[in-house]
Amino acid sequence: MKGQLGELEDAVMTRVWRLDRPVTVREVLLELRRERTIAYTTVMTVMDKVHRKGLLRRELDGRAYRYTAVATRAEYAAALMNEAWSHGDCPTRALVAFVGTMSTEQRAALDEALRILDARGGPPQAPT
Repeated sequence: MKGQLGELEDAVMTRVWRLDRPVTVREVLLELRRERTIAYTTVMTVMDKVHRKGLLRRELDGRAYRYTAVATRAEYAAALMNEAWSHGDCPTRALVAFVGTMSTEQRAALDEALRILDARGGPPQAPT
């Protein structure tokens, strides 16, 4: 996965994640048009760009591609966080600074995640 998503890329991926099945450009377009005016060609271009970034896989279905998310939203967020903190000169300081910005609810979620990992005794598994 290559980097962060722009605002429109994120809007497209949000629809793909929400629909949770192989989707066409037209299906994503119809979802987006509930909230904004947008052209088919714009959505097609954005989905192609996100595909090239490695976040969408696509298969030809007749004359149209069907797109599927390569990772869940949670896996994507985790990859971004890992990339951000692992590229600094001091990952510990980066993590301390990050945790320092968390709300009480976010810290509780972090505590719960650490408890789950400790109980498993190993690397995280995707929830089923």
